[in-house]
Amino acid sequence: MAAHRKPKQRPYTGSAARTAATLALAGAATAAALPGSAHADPTPTAAQVKAEVDRLYREAEVATEQYNGAKVKAAATAKSIDAMRDEAARKTERLNASREALGSYAAAQYRAGGLDPSLQLALSSDPDQYLQRASYVERAAAGRADELRTVQRQVAEVAQLRSEAAGQLAELTARQADLKKRKATVRAKLSESRKLLARLSPAERAAYDASDGGGGAGRADRSSPRGTDRAPNARAAEAIAFAYGSLGKPYVWGATGPSSFDCSGLTQAAWRSAGVSLPRTTYTQINAGQRVSRSELAPGDLVFFFSGVSHVGIYIGNGQMIHAPRPGAPVRIAPIDQMPFAGATRVA
Repeated sequence: MAAHRKPKQRPYTGSAARTAATLALAGAATAAALPGSAHADPTPTAAQVKAEVDRLYREAEVATEQYNGAKVKAAATAKSIDAMRDEAARKTERLNASREALGSYAAAQYRAGGLDPSLQLALSSDPDQYLQRASYVERAAAGRADELRTVQRQVAEVAQLRSEAAGQLAELTARQADLKKRKATVRAKLSESRKLLARLSPAERAAYDASDGGGGAGRADRSSPRGTDRAPNARAAEAIAFAYGSLGKPYVWGATGPSSFDCSGLTQAAWRSAGVSLPRTTYTQINAGQRVSRSELAPGDLVFFFSGVSHVGIYIGNGQMIHAPRPGAPVRIAPIDQMPFAGATRVA
């Protein structure tokens, strides 16, 4: 019977005890790291979701402005390539005409036999007539030499244009790849935002959509009362009138109107209606006029926000602006102090 008894376990002591404790702690850490073995993260509050979505929207807006800039550069490069190709075609046409003229002259010389002048003189029955012809041939040959140099120059010009066009094409390909990358960045951040917003209750989502995502409520109604400050000139008044007419239109990234806008697309379209051409992006629009301080703001001025100058609106007076806030928030009136102020520009 004693042989079948289970041996009694002796307690670990010394180094054996330390080793056992270490293994136990390692096992506990591993178990905590395994999926399903730890407590699930607590469900984020509505405020936490809002803060995270706001952050994603700001990052998406930065990427949108970079996308807009890349799109402008790609379009300019494509236009330059088209102009080079047109010029190369015109020069090639002139080159071909010059080549045909030289070819006709060479064929005529071949048909005439191309006799040595001294031999022609010896065979001529009228030396005086020959000398006159020889003088003409020399002058014609000199003219053909000029034409030959012209052809050589035209060949070099066409080759140079084609080389430049090839370089521009490589640059365009790189810009298009950059455009694709930035578009993917915007879409990824907007997709992540939608997933987070789906966690909110209908009431919480409605409250978020009614806000500007910047800490304050905005009005999108076209019947909203106009600012009390007068526009300093007719152009500014026209730009503001356009902005008021756009109230309620949806935010769509990359859009410049007339049915939807992103932030810089709205300001560009508003001033375009007043006959003023603005560049496409926030970080180029801020340099498109005279910088003014916050205390000097007048209706029509462009107001910019965040340290990266990633958002813009059009000032309408009384501390208010019209802007295109973000996806889900249409063009609306909002206070300029709801976002970190970065600067202002007076366009006209």
